[in-house]
This record gives sequence, C-alpha cells and structure tokens, in this order.
Amino acid sequence: MAVSVLPGSSADDSVASADVTVATGAGEARNVILVRSADAVVAIGGGFGTLSEIALARKLGLPVFGYRTWSATTPDGGEPLLRNCESIDDAVSQAIAAAREAASAGRD
Repeated sequence: MAVSVLPGSSADDSVASADVTVATGAGEARNVILVRSADAVVAIGGGFGTLSEIALARKLGLPVFGYRTWSATTPDGGEPLLRNCESIDDAVSQAIAAAREAASAGRD
C-alpha cells in the first residue's frame, strides 16, 4: 500500500499515485511527522524538502534508501547519507527489509 503524506491542504497536490492520500496542511512540519512515523525512509528525486527528510531520518538513526536523489557523505568523508538503489522497487524492497529487521530487534 502506498500512502502519500502531503505538506499542503489539498489531496489534489499529490504528484504520485497512492492508495491513501493525507493532506496535512502542515507545510514543512509534515517532514518531521512523516520521518518519525517510519522505520526506514525511501527518498526519490526531490528538492530541499526531500533533503530535510533524509537528514531527519539519519539524525534519528533510520536507514535511508534512495533512487535518483541527493548524494553525500558525512563531513569526515565516511558514511554516505543513504544507500543508492538501482530502481524504486529496489529501494522499497530494501526499506521494507530494514524496517522488518528493526521491528524484530525491538526498535521503536
């Protein structure tokens, strides 16, 4: 199931098809709500809002899987911000596996 959580107040603003669309009207604050509700994050394309979601996820210790999105490493040149994936399906599969692993390890 695909859920689209939008920053605006209209479900018509969705750019991708989704089974459920939530129009929060919360602007950028929805990024925090979205990431805090996740066990893993998939980043696809995007602008600065996507970058903020990636940063929030990493700050919270969540794994991020990306497809055609931002790319960088930590300032010391070590760990990458996210795992680049070959396709959206690959990113989603890896995120689901990571979320299941986190659930079985008891992380909330």
